[in-house]
Amino acid sequence: MTEPRVPGTESDDEWVDLPCGERAHVKNFDLGMREYACSCGDSHAVVMDMHPPARFFPESIVDVLKQAITPADDDEFEEFGTPHLMGAVMEQLPEDVVAVDQSENGSVGYALLWVADMDSRELHEVVVELMVELMDHAVSHAERESSKSDFEEQMLDFDVTEFVEEYRTAREWEDEHGPRDSEAR
Repeated sequence: MTEPRVPGTESDDEWVDLPCGERAHVKNFDLGMREYACSCGDSHAVVMDMHPPARFFPESIVDVLKQAITPADDDEFEEFGTPHLMGAVMEQLPEDVVAVDQSENGSVGYALLWVADMDSRELHEVVVELMVELMDHAVSHAERESSKSDFEEQMLDFDVTEFVEEYRTAREWEDEHGPRDSEAR
């Protein structure tokens, strides 16, 4: 039988084993954090379950992804979101991302945490590349040949690095906390 406890009284011995080999306490990661300045000297991208997919894509693309991708029946998340994006990253780069489940820890403010062995900009590029590959795969199954050729033509002009640069500039990332309050929606 589980033992009742008051939120905030969890033990202080919960640590995250980072991809670089260092360790950090779960309370070192706050809700607005996008990067963690590690004692190894590098910055690690930080993603939490409540971060919206709009962190990586404009809302219009997020809406298309939510309409096009249906989570499995046994998926605990009803619609496509950040946990699915990070699952794709972990599938592609299993040694470079650590996932931490803190759903039972009421003192940290997040349920799921991912820490990557790359900075937030590099992670952003990886996420975009993976979604482009997913869209390419989906379009390859389209019945209309024109859909396939239109997508392939658009992808010839698409540059992931340029997209990430423009998107981050448009969102005005001024620090690790994301967009300015006036830009956050």
